[in-house]
Amino acid sequence: MKAATSSMQLTRAADYGVRVMIHLIGVGESRRLSLRTLAESTGAPESFLSKVLQALTRGDLLVSQRGQAGGFALSTRGREASMRDVIEAVDGPIYLNLCVRSGNSCIRKAWCPAHPVWERAQQAMVDVLDGARIEDLALGSTPAVVPSIDSSAERENITAAERDQPRCGECN
Repeated sequence: MKAATSSMQLTRAADYGVRVMIHLIGVGESRRLSLRTLAESTGAPESFLSKVLQALTRGDLLVSQRGQAGGFALSTRGREASMRDVIEAVDGPIYLNLCVRSGNSCIRKAWCPAHPVWERAQQAMVDVLDGARIEDLALGSTPAVVPSIDSSAERENITAAERDQPRCGECN
């Protein structure tokens, strides 16, 4: 059987958005950085990052200024942003399945055995992303909302697996 790639993943644009926000918090709230500097520090292509920065600015997470002393800086809202805020500013609302979309009434909802699972998974994802404040990530703090692990054996397995994962900024 051919290995399938998952379509349930965040976009590269959202990943770059999170990287930019973490970097801007790390350099200080009043500093403006140029597109070129942000592209170099996040490993994102300038032409692509430009569109991400526009989305973050439209989402009121960044402020931009043109000219010699111009660049991008965190807005007041951006300093308090969660990962969900950043992702949704770039990509729009996040849904694991159409049936959990706000205002979308699924005709199968009443009898579909998978629907409650989709709802719980959606809520868990939203809770984790809401609980992961960009400022906390930039300062190296653990997000307030983390999945619960039932046994120490599972905890050891997850820890070992996480150790093998690339750190933010190392993934392609």
